Amino acid sequence: MPTLVLLRHGQSQWNLENRFTGWWDVDLSDKGVTEAKAAGGLLKARKLDFDCCFTSVQTRAIKTLHLVLEEMDRLWLPVTKDWRLNERHYGGLTGLNKQEMIDKVGADQVKIWRRSFDTPPPPLDAGSPYAITNDRRYAGVTVPQSESLKDTIERVLPYFEAAIVPELRAGKNVLISAHGNSLRALEKHLSNIGDQEIVGLEIPTGQPIVYDLADDLTVRDRYYLAERPA
Repeated sequence: MPTLVLLRHGQSQWNLENRFTGWWDVDLSDKGVTEAKAAGGLLKARKLDFDCCFTSVQTRAIKTLHLVLEEMDRLWLPVTKDWRLNERHYGGLTGLNKQEMIDKVGADQVKIWRRSFDTPPPPLDAGSPYAITNDRRYAGVTVPQSESLKDTIERVLPYFEAAIVPELRAGKNVLISAHGNSLRALEKHLSNIGDQEIVGLEIPTGQPIVYDLADDLTVRDRYYLAERPA
């Protein structure tokens, strides 16, 4: 029976600075590095092992995965990177401080942009310093100007079904290092969470979430590894 582990990257520098990040490429903070190493140490101590790994094309998720695998003595495991596991695109909010936006437009409006299921933030302005259309990693990709959680789910789930489900059906144990909203998409699907309930699901940084799956990939159990006794 396969095991799937979901891991949100360690704290990023912009998490620390309380800024909207989205598709902008931000590195881990010192705390984020520590969180990633601790996650790897916990996975190793609990004797969880993997056959393959998936991550986004964003540095914070990739580096988290590498630090985890290094702690596990598993740097040799195959890793697939794909933009469809990226964080939700925050459009015109990218780079802005969350509290400053609340002060500017009000908490209710910011909550709608952050937490509504299908209302995206305003699009990225033309000429924004956070435009990534010329980034080589997105060659051939139509980069969104903004995404709601619904939009994010609509790119994450088809990729999950096409690339990751076959590995699980083959009985492989899989580790996914990704982001708050791309992991919300997977949690919604795996745990059958409703549209309105999923927006309130908080996924902490650097905490492995374990899905024990049956052979038909129905969920037998779901838990945070740190909360289960050794």
